[in-house]
Amino acid sequence: MAPNRWPIRVPNNPIRKSRFTTASARSYRLAVASAPASPFSLDGRLAMVTGAGSGIGRAIALGLAAAGADLLLLSDRDNLAAVADDAAAAGATVTTELLDLTDRPARRAAFERLLDGHTVDVLVNNAGLIRRAPAAEFSDEDWYEVIELNLHAAFELCRAAGRRMVARGSGKIVNVGSMLSFQGGLLVPSYTASKHALAGLTRALANEWAAHGVNVNAIAPGYVATATTAALRNDPARSAEILSRIPAGRWADPQDVAGAAVFLASPAAAYVHGHVLAVDGGWLSR
Repeated sequence: MAPNRWPIRVPNNPIRKSRFTTASARSYRLAVASAPASPFSLDGRLAMVTGAGSGIGRAIALGLAAAGADLLLLSDRDNLAAVADDAAAAGATVTTELLDLTDRPARRAAFERLLDGHTVDVLVNNAGLIRRAPAAEFSDEDWYEVIELNLHAAFELCRAAGRRMVARGSGKIVNVGSMLSFQGGLLVPSYTASKHALAGLTRALANEWAAHGVNVNAIAPGYVATATTAALRNDPARSAEILSRIPAGRWADPQDVAGAAVFLASPAAAYVHGHVLAVDGGWLSR
């Protein structure tokens, strides 16, 4: 699609007209000509999405593909074929990678290999893990496993991708947080700690990289109908309690989150830095 162009209109007022020079008109025409067809277009971009095989990650990947992006999809399970097929049907070129993000040596080597082999314009850190138990009984294994994936792996991928984006002078990083980036939750101490930390990390990286043309932001989904929340949705009392607090009156669909990711990954969000965007049906407003 050809980019939108508007006629150059020089004001009739002679005083104002003197300020709108031939050079400024030329600059304006060049800026319009180089602008994407839509401020939300991701044509020509490559987006890397972790945890892309199901749930929110799958929806985000398909949303990015629909906006024009090609995809580099990561998962620790063999579940990427279907999303890759759907994205390819939307016109995307798709590369998939099976990778255990809790394996430090393996992930570090893979990050360098993938980022050296592909120019990643958009990084979406979506992969995450939750474990539930009372804090007094929470095991060391569950604590460290959740922190390893939700925080350590996310930071290392931000660092590896961000270093290259800063050198190029452009890039978008979107971290996927949670309502528990703001609240304490129940029976999920490691998940809550990791999602609070991810929000802080998002702001810290934005402070350092915004001046280099790199946008670092996060999405905080509310209660989304995915496999992760199946236990809550299958508990009638808990599900009713949750729904009673959501002004929208329903659990979110993963696709409800995809639009926020496309926005933060797009030129439309060029001046958005260090923001945690709640997609929660109004939960935090209550």
